Amino acid sequence: MRPEVQTFVADGPLPDWDADEEEIDRRVTQLEAIGRPVTAQEAASLATCFGPDDCYGVAWTLLHLIETAPGPAISIEPAPDANEWHHRLYGRAVSAAPTATATT
Repeated sequence: MRPEVQTFVADGPLPDWDADEEEIDRRVTQLEAIGRPVTAQEAASLATCFGPDDCYGVAWTLLHLIETAPGPAISIEPAPDANEWHHRLYGRAVSAAPTATATT
């Protein structure tokens, strides 16, 4: 895993909406330092970093970064009480997956 991803993941989940501006800016800077695409392993690690809300849009940036991986970061349906961002990642992966078509 690249050092930029390790640094971001080591700092844990994104803060919530009432975090100070400096903390949010620091996390944005960390996120912007991560080159795209990410590996499947990096995506899985980054998926653990969603916080309780969208952190002023930073969670969307994280989601889009995770989606640059070669496959879905979350391939098993999350539990009903899982973080909303895990549900969103899973739902987007399922809707983007090719569907099997019957041949006659």
